[in-house]
Amino acid sequence: MIVHTVFDFLAAMASAGVTAACYRWRLADAGARLETIGAGYALALVFGAVVGGYGAGTLNLWLSGVPGFGRSIVGALAGAVFAIEAYKWRKGVRGSTGLIFVPAFATSVVIGRWGCYLSGLDDNTYGTATSLPWAHDFGDGVLRHPVQLYESFSMLSFLVVALLLLARRQDYFMRNGFYLMVLFYAGQRFLWEFLKPYGSLIGPFNLFHFICAGLCCYSAWMMRRHDGRASS
Repeated sequence: MIVHTVFDFLAAMASAGVTAACYRWRLADAGARLETIGAGYALALVFGAVVGGYGAGTLNLWLSGVPGFGRSIVGALAGAVFAIEAYKWRKGVRGSTGLIFVPAFATSVVIGRWGCYLSGLDDNTYGTATSLPWAHDFGDGVLRHPVQLYESFSMLSFLVVALLLLARRQDYFMRNGFYLMVLFYAGQRFLWEFLKPYGSLIGPFNLFHFICAGLCCYSAWMMRRHDGRASS
């Protein structure tokens, strides 16, 4: 767990640095908009992320027959999205406000998942058994899918593309970058969940499958809704 804590710290520092750099480079307008919304936005984000992260992580462990408490990145994302959308609805705020968080979230996953990988079995994020040449033994003599690295490399590819689109100020990405990130993250995470030994809810689908499916639907709906308003 010390390794995990170190990588959590590195992920937080890197995310803060990337956000600061992108703010000066391309995201000053997005940041300025957040300043007009109020401090309640930040409180909603933190509250939603904490409740969603620990709630989903712990529930998934219990459903898998593992005692104790856990954290979940996708749970934190879902909780933050729900809380922020509720806050925006209450305040009458329209449109996307999350573009400034895109580089930070992607960076935190890229680095943080290495901490999960190096923490071994205790982290409860390992994959199912496989005979693939890149399989990894996490300490129990079983060669498993390094699903943590699948996720890290997936989000690294997204981060590279996102930075290229920011550099070009690509119109669609500037309007919907946050929703695209949520869609990509939830979509790739949905696939990797089939390679994890978590307890299922229905058939082959575990708790995180349903959270990811919900996030994908949310992103698709918001992009369609957002662009519909922009063209009207």
